[in-house]
Amino acid sequence: MAKDGGSISDGVLRKILLSYAYVGLWIFLSFTVIVYNKYILDPKMYNWPFPISLTLIHMAFCSSIAFFLIRIVKAVEPVSMSRQLYISSVVPIGALYSLSLWLSNSAYIYLSVSFIQMLKALMPVAVYSIGVVFKKEAFKSDTMFNMVSISLGVAVAAYGEARFDSWGVCLQLGAVAFEATRLVLIQILLTSKGISLNPITSLYYVAPCCLAFLMVPWIFVELPILKKNSSFHLDFVIFGTNSVCAFALNLAVFLLVGKTSALTMNVAGVVKDWLLIAFSWSVIKDTVTPINLFGYGLAFLGVGYYNHSKLQALKAKDAQKKTQIDEEAGRLLEDREGEGAGKKTDSEA
Repeated sequence: MAKDGGSISDGVLRKILLSYAYVGLWIFLSFTVIVYNKYILDPKMYNWPFPISLTLIHMAFCSSIAFFLIRIVKAVEPVSMSRQLYISSVVPIGALYSLSLWLSNSAYIYLSVSFIQMLKALMPVAVYSIGVVFKKEAFKSDTMFNMVSISLGVAVAAYGEARFDSWGVCLQLGAVAFEATRLVLIQILLTSKGISLNPITSLYYVAPCCLAFLMVPWIFVELPILKKNSSFHLDFVIFGTNSVCAFALNLAVFLLVGKTSALTMNVAGVVKDWLLIAFSWSVIKDTVTPINLFGYGLAFLGVGYYNHSKLQALKAKDAQKKTQIDEEAGRLLEDREGEGAGKKTDSEA
């Protein structure tokens, strides 16, 4: 119930608190998955440097849970999808997703958590550039200048990186490129066709596809090494809890975007990145140099301005829609008044 003056209603307050809860949950789970993956893959920690195997475990777990919820429990309705649509739309997205996960997990072997987060600041640059190529984004000189400023900031951060590894940087940049392409193709191949997938249906269709694609490099790259390492036994506690966290993160993404917006997730992502940098420096004891922070600060300002520009564009679009609705309502009202006046004139005659 609304109070007097500047106070807000209980319903609005509840929505605000829930929004903050969704943001907090997503940050916590995303933070946990990143640190957990780093712990498993880093040679100085758990020392299990098999990123394809780890990604396979995640995909197998997520596929099983999604199949159970959709086919066995029937808690979620599957999306109507033909084989042709699956091959033409889902398979390319699954291929890109598998490559993105493989390369991003591989980067944790060579780079610090803090530096990886700095490199991930290039995601808006990649998404915008690929969007322009596929004609999903309009080329604007001011936006491109903003993208250049973000790239410059990341370059400065890379210059100041104490533990720079060129192969690790190539892996992470490849992961960013594949993920950005995947996000653009989702708009082209699924959203434009009116197909909307929640996290469960998305995992149901995409995770098995990722599993199939990842099996090919796994057989030739990691399986021979795992066979030689006969002393290794799968720790179900470590890999089980890690897979649960990865699955929960997919649900948290759905809650955050579904109950707030994709822009909110972008802003929350910036907060998460700063927290990870602080954690990497204070707990993992990774070296974070002043040049690192200065460069990432420049990139952070660029990303912040980009998010602000997107918000202003959304507000302008909503205002334009409201104006069009008001104009249409005004025209309908005038037409009805005209019809009423005409009928009145006829009756008087």
